[in-house]
Amino acid sequence: MKRLILPAALVVALAGCSSEGDELRTFVRDSDKGLPRRIDPLPAVKPFEPFTYEGFDLPDPFKPRKLTANKDGAGGGLAPDLNRRKEPLEAFPLEQLKMVGTLTQGNDTYALVRADKTLYRVKKGNYIGQNFGLITDVTDGEIKLKEIVQDSAGDWAERQSVLPLLEEASKGDKK
Repeated sequence: MKRLILPAALVVALAGCSSEGDELRTFVRDSDKGLPRRIDPLPAVKPFEPFTYEGFDLPDPFKPRKLTANKDGAGGGLAPDLNRRKEPLEAFPLEQLKMVGTLTQGNDTYALVRADKTLYRVKKGNYIGQNFGLITDVTDGEIKLKEIVQDSAGDWAERQSVLPLLEEASKGDKK
C-alpha cells in the first residue's frame, strides 16, 4: 500500500509544477514586448580644460579674520578685568540664578538672588554669572546685566542680559 501512495503523490506534485513552468515561460516570452529595441548613444565627453588659480594674493575666505584691527593688532579692544577678585555669584551660570525679590535700604535697591538654596543680596555694580556680568540696574521686576563674552575669533564682545523676577505659583495653585 505504501508503495502505491508514494508514486501517486510524486505524479500529482510533478503535474502541479508543469503548469507553473508553462506560466513562467509565457511571462518571460511576453516581458520584452514593451521594451525599446534601440538604446541612445552616450553623449560625447568634453575635453578637460585646466584652470590656473591666480588668487593667491587675495584673502583666504575660510580663515577667520576681523575687518578692523587696533594699533596693537588685537580686535575689539574690550576685555574683562582678570585680576579683579571674583564675587560669590560669579561661580554660577546665569541660568542657575533666580531673582526672588527686591529690598530697598535708604537710596539703594538690592535684588535678592537664590543660588543653590542660598540667598544673596546684590546691587548695581556687583558681578554675577560666569560671563563677567556687571549689574547695571536693579528694578522691581528684573536685574539688567552687561556681560563680556568671547567670540569665535577670540575677541571680547559686550552683550546685554536680563535676569527676570521669578514668579512662583501660590500654594493654592500647586497640584
